[in-house]
Amino acid sequence: MLRHSMLPRHMQRLGRDWIAHLNSSQVFTLNGPVSTCMRWAGHYPRASFPLPVPVDFSANWRFPPFFGPWRQFQNSYWQLDNFAQSSCFHLPNPSMKSEGEEPLTKKRRLSGQHDTPAPEEETNLANQKEASCLSVAQNKKSDSSKKGTIKRHWEYFCQHSKTMKIFENKEIDQSNRESEAKFDFTVMSYNILSQNLLEDNSHLYKHCRQRLLIWTYRFPNILQEIKQLDADVLCLQEVQEDHYRKEIKSSLESLGYHCEYKMRTGRKPDGCAICFKTSKFSLISSNPVEFFRRDIPLLDRDNVGLVLLLQPKFQCKTNAAICIANTHLLYNPRRGDIKLTQLAMLLAEIASVAPQKDGTFCPIIICGDFNSVPGSPLYRFIKEGKLNYEGLAIGKVSGQEQFPRGQRILSIPIWPKKLGISQNCVYEIKQQQKEENAGEKMEESKLNDTKEIVRTSEKLSSKLRHHFKLSSVYSHYFPETGMPEVTTCHSRSAVTVDYIFYSAANDDDATQPGAVDSFRGGLKLLGRLALLTEKDLWTVNGLPNENNSSDHLPLLAEFRLIERNAALKCFQRTSLTRKADSKESLTPPLENAAIHHRSFAQSSHGRTEEGGSR
Repeated sequence: MLRHSMLPRHMQRLGRDWIAHLNSSQVFTLNGPVSTCMRWAGHYPRASFPLPVPVDFSANWRFPPFFGPWRQFQNSYWQLDNFAQSSCFHLPNPSMKSEGEEPLTKKRRLSGQHDTPAPEEETNLANQKEASCLSVAQNKKSDSSKKGTIKRHWEYFCQHSKTMKIFENKEIDQSNRESEAKFDFTVMSYNILSQNLLEDNSHLYKHCRQRLLIWTYRFPNILQEIKQLDADVLCLQEVQEDHYRKEIKSSLESLGYHCEYKMRTGRKPDGCAICFKTSKFSLISSNPVEFFRRDIPLLDRDNVGLVLLLQPKFQCKTNAAICIANTHLLYNPRRGDIKLTQLAMLLAEIASVAPQKDGTFCPIIICGDFNSVPGSPLYRFIKEGKLNYEGLAIGKVSGQEQFPRGQRILSIPIWPKKLGISQNCVYEIKQQQKEENAGEKMEESKLNDTKEIVRTSEKLSSKLRHHFKLSSVYSHYFPETGMPEVTTCHSRSAVTVDYIFYSAANDDDATQPGAVDSFRGGLKLLGRLALLTEKDLWTVNGLPNENNSSDHLPLLAEFRLIERNAALKCFQRTSLTRKADSKESLTPPLENAAIHHRSFAQSSHGRTEEGGSR
């Protein structure tokens, strides 16, 4: 028997049946390299030298030093039986001429070992890459019963209910829908977790097994979720550029989507994508928004947004259009001034894209990761259309921290004049151009005095406004228990930061008070995919887990596009009822919900961002 003097006794006994076949370059030594030390079954490709099943493990057996700390195996849920049956040691083999050629020692074993795979199978395994093995493991997992899977039911809102009754069966009211002048479609918002950000913030995923965090394991899961939910419009955040270019875009195009993408402007290689089914929509315009401005110190972050104007494909008397916006705002809880400015820039772009020929806005949907909790000032500004930020600390804008560290008060105004965006969140330059095109003439002295008055009033004004009448698809807590809904959950927090906002039709139960003539028609919320509580998610070890490969949950809603004439009739029919019901609520105030959500998120719980201290 061949023994090596530098091997521990347990390793000599462990490998006595097969080390004799190895040449000197393939023997375990402390001086020779060991490639990745160990590989798990169903996760990495089989190597050249399988470990025999009959192994004599003594009671005092311990891993040799080069295997690293035992904690790595605990974190990976390593099991001895699985290892003995199908795992392998991976050794470098300098005698192998190419990746596809087998070493001589393996060829000799092929003819003599009864439990060795057939030559054809062995050759295929030798040629497999790591991604292929992960795909095989994914398929095997999907074939077997999925343990720890939480089912999210569909909540369907009865069309004629004043109290927004919820049904779990989506098909209840399908037969009652009128097809005339109506267009139903679904929208998903999903932060799919950039692999680059995952690796840069590994402290947030200590609860996860390492094999679940590899992109080649995660992407098939994410794609499967998208296939199953089958949304007509996808708003994706944290889409890594190389993954988008190599596989995400082509995979979604094969499912019938057209994809538009905007990458972040800095060194982080991810961005936002909006994808829509070409069978349901056609593209009118695509408008990327960059929040970084080199000449404005406040806007030194590389977040982006994307705004599309889509044309529905259905029989309609008018040329209806829908504006879809997607963004991922800055995370930093202590920079509420940047968050509000980024939001204002997005709203200004929407205001320039959404107007129709008759001066009204087309229906609007805004999706994204806003890094703000329900009930926060930023959230209220989106829903209510106004915010008085006088005396507001920058650390309290997003409500992410229960005890905010950013105590500096927001300046008035928040952003400089040269940004070109007014306190009403519209482009000032375009307003000036309209005035010039209208041919308005004033004396030079009066014009200068007027501009000076406007500048002075805006500097003193601490009120932000926008022209959109927006509602949230989700209510952010469960009415039965008062527990907050959760859209993201990792090692250090569980909170809602992802939203779908929409311009509600006047007969929609979730509509906000506003001017009837601001929109051409609107959107009626037909249903949504229910969210979960933090407790629910930790029953499957949080996010990401074996079946859900992002640290965010996908949000999904179904809408009906209602034309303006129909919306006006519905408004007249429901206006009196709404006044009677305006004081009633099925849910506690959002301020209380914000307290629930803030309790889950502390200042150190989020991802590290470039320049996060500012």
